[in-house]
Amino acid sequence: MRKALNTLYQASTAMAACCLVVIASLVVLQVFGRIFDWSRTVFGLEPLGLQVPSLAEIAGFLLVGASFLALSGTLRNGDHIRVAILLQSVPKAGARILNVWAVAVALALAAFFTWNAGQLALDSFKFNETSYGVIPIPLVFPQSVMTFGLLVFSIALLDDLIMALTGKAPSFESVVKADPIEGKE
Repeated sequence: MRKALNTLYQASTAMAACCLVVIASLVVLQVFGRIFDWSRTVFGLEPLGLQVPSLAEIAGFLLVGASFLALSGTLRNGDHIRVAILLQSVPKAGARILNVWAVAVALALAAFFTWNAGQLALDSFKFNETSYGVIPIPLVFPQSVMTFGLLVFSIALLDDLIMALTGKAPSFESVVKADPIEGKE
């Protein structure tokens, strides 16, 4: 089970990275198209108008996808921002209870957002909603990616809650990083 969960978290993080690579690739294509058009005008030729239609909209959808798909991986890697001042100032038992409470609240919120994002995607599918850009993109696609990212994040939080309830350290506390700048000493 642990291997399947870790594979799910890694796959979600890899999909987030792919979204960022596609954004960068589309922007590079747009820049090269503009450079090519400009070079044609230097030689007195008409520009061809090379551009990526709906680039801003597509990049926005991909950025949403990257952000939500990366949630579980960053949680498991201990990269989410946590304020541990309170946890350091209370006894270990109190810190454990506070940690369990924080993860439980985060799980409840993530589950709530996952459910509502799923309902939003379902409505967009039922009513065939599309974006307003040059390329009409069905909104169910970016909303489904967002929902999937939230679902994987909820699973990661449930995983950490179970770990915390059984007395083990959640993933974000037990991760060991090799990077001397970002890692723990």
